[in-house]
Amino acid sequence: MFRKIAFIILILSLLAGCATPTPIAQPTAAALVHIKLPMGYIPNIQYAPFYTAVEKGYFKDAGIEIEFDYSYETDGAALVGADKLQFSLVSGEQVLLARAQGLPIVYVLAWYQQYPVSIVSMADKNIKSPQDLRGMKIGLPGLFGANYVGLRALLYASGIKESDVTLDSIGFTQVEALAAGREQAIVGYAANEPVILHSKGYAINEIRVADFVQLASNGIITNETTIAKNPELVRAFVGAFLHGLQDTITDPDAAYEISKKYVENLSQADPLVQKQVLGTSIEQWRTTTPGKSDPAAWENMQKVLLDMKLYSDPLDLKKAFTNDFLPQP
Repeated sequence: MFRKIAFIILILSLLAGCATPTPIAQPTAAALVHIKLPMGYIPNIQYAPFYTAVEKGYFKDAGIEIEFDYSYETDGAALVGADKLQFSLVSGEQVLLARAQGLPIVYVLAWYQQYPVSIVSMADKNIKSPQDLRGMKIGLPGLFGANYVGLRALLYASGIKESDVTLDSIGFTQVEALAAGREQAIVGYAANEPVILHSKGYAINEIRVADFVQLASNGIITNETTIAKNPELVRAFVGAFLHGLQDTITDPDAAYEISKKYVENLSQADPLVQKQVLGTSIEQWRTTTPGKSDPAAWENMQKVLLDMKLYSDPLDLKKAFTNDFLPQP
């Protein structure tokens, strides 16, 4: 019996030796980090740097998968502040207003180097300087947001009180209101309303806020939790976007073609107008130090917001923004 058992064991051992070995599992590439990114506006050619960064694989190479969120009602600052999302696009005033409410958001990349708001009027009104706005009726979407802050900053820098002008809340109908003569001037984005009015053949004057005061403008935010727990994600996100930004500035025609995949009806839109929108935007992005925040721009922004009484006690601006995640020279 013992010999029979030993013989069976021997046969099983030989069979086991002849069997195909179980393959060792090979390591797989790490899963991409999914980022839902509130854009604050509808798909638009002005987002070309993001589209370029996605299409050229810069975000993927950084281990990131981007989902663009165009929901207008989405409050990116609040979601990032509550650590529901890691990143959002916001304007500088939103950062300080959120921090004044106790939301720990941090601005980590300055996308726009110039505040993108302009005051626009018909040429025959002869409004060529901020001083010419005294006594004028000015249409703007409402007493909120970047349009209002930009106008107030311009008035503040020029020694003009809000009571010296008449502000008219008209929603996002600035072009129509100015063309119809219902407003003497309107407030809008430099890459939007002035370009549209020019394309319609109107002779206009434009006063750009950035020509009179430097303010913290549109950029990328995260929160203190993400910075503390995953600083490499922040660095990767910033680096990928900057690649897309530089490519867009270097070759806007290629970026325009890429954007057709993301902006519905861009292929049917007037290319001269849309390329002017992109060109004007590039003017506001261009700098020798991409992504870098200027402390003076934040100081100016805080002065304006305090003057507007949107919060009462000065904030520690060093906690509101950082340049620590920009690529080193």
